[in-house]
Amino acid sequence: MEDYKSTFEKLQELYKERRFTDLRMALLDMEAADIAAFVEENLDEKEQIVFFRLLPKELASDVFVEFGSDTQESLIKAFTDKELKAVIDDMFLDDTVDIIDEMPANVVKRILLATDPEERKTINELLEYPDDSAGSLMTPEFVSLSADMTVDAAFDKIRRTGVNKETIYTCYVTDPRKRLIGVVTVKDLLLAAKDEVIGDIMTTNFISIETLEDKEEVALKFQKYSYLALPVIDKEGCIVGIITVDDAVDVLQEEATEDIQIMAAITPDDKPYLKTSPFKIWLNRAPWLLILMISATFTGLILNTYEGDLSALGGGLGTLLIACVPMMMDSGGNAGSQASVTVTRGIALGELKFKDIFKVMWKELRVGLMLGVTLGLVCFAKLQLVDRLLLGYNYTELISFVISLSLTITVVISKIVGCSLPLLAKKCRLDPAVMASPFITTIVDALSLMIYCNIALALLV
Repeated sequence: MEDYKSTFEKLQELYKERRFTDLRMALLDMEAADIAAFVEENLDEKEQIVFFRLLPKELASDVFVEFGSDTQESLIKAFTDKELKAVIDDMFLDDTVDIIDEMPANVVKRILLATDPEERKTINELLEYPDDSAGSLMTPEFVSLSADMTVDAAFDKIRRTGVNKETIYTCYVTDPRKRLIGVVTVKDLLLAAKDEVIGDIMTTNFISIETLEDKEEVALKFQKYSYLALPVIDKEGCIVGIITVDDAVDVLQEEATEDIQIMAAITPDDKPYLKTSPFKIWLNRAPWLLILMISATFTGLILNTYEGDLSALGGGLGTLLIACVPMMMDSGGNAGSQASVTVTRGIALGELKFKDIFKVMWKELRVGLMLGVTLGLVCFAKLQLVDRLLLGYNYTELISFVISLSLTITVVISKIVGCSLPLLAKKCRLDPAVMASPFITTIVDALSLMIYCNIALALLV
């Protein structure tokens, strides 16, 4: 951390003293992501433009890709056509497409005008894929070999074309119709004889992705198989691009962020918190809070329905029972949230499918029974030892038993509801995260209140 801070301080010092030659030399030893972080954290808009123009040509495009969309937009507006073309020409096409997705129409027009006609055609093709598909993530810049090539000829092609490719470690073997028939790595080529034929050393048992496959499924494939890149094929089996592991990591981060936001009852937003306006944050949060507030009124209606019956018990029993309502509802909500978050995470990682719902429910039933009995016993002891003996409240053994039994059943029911709703949501093609904490808590609150009141009226009347 100290090295990181000292590097930033050194860059600031060189920039303020206008020692641009030394600054350029210092930048050559830094990672593009660190340079981008320095620029966005320490320089204002005008300084960012000046600083970017000082970047060595071989670094400029890499740093530009690492900037946030707001910084990219302000730089593009400040670029001359020549500067913009230089940056775009040095970027991989998938990065260009990602930037275009974030830009307003007038900026997109400038970017497209800065590209060559052939590149523009490819970019437009990539933009036609759905945002959540593999096609939107892929790059068409990969090394393609033919099966009848020798290893020596393959290396000649890699040297000739590899400089403009996203990765050269994995090469893809195609037939004359561009259908993918095998995969070969540079390691395979290095260990083979120069005159050996690619068709004899390539791997024909490979993992591929279809263009319209969901990008979350793509990311899970990377996680499962630990590949650096995976080929993307169309319906005819022709390779149209590749997806690299850095893109898969971005997808996993985006999906995790989205799930966390939905679990917290917030409309997902891909902008950083400090760059999101208060109005936008209000817009993301208010609808969910209104929905939850309205749904929570059902809990109030249930309590109003039973309050008269509980009050009629006499001897202050209704007051004692109502005093335990918050504890009952909170315990049920927390138990349900534990199950829902665990199951939602399992769904996100591909560990759980809808077909596993009965296995999950059976497991949570057993867990719920153990937890329910544990909480019930502790609750009974607390009511007898603390509330009755120390505080003097009239919690008899029967009342304590009713409360503890209700708590046990509430926890069991909450676990089953919490684990099953995310799987049902997935089956209905909804986001399982929607069924996480806030909604589970609201549903379980209503159920726990009905269970509690009915058990109390059944055993105490």
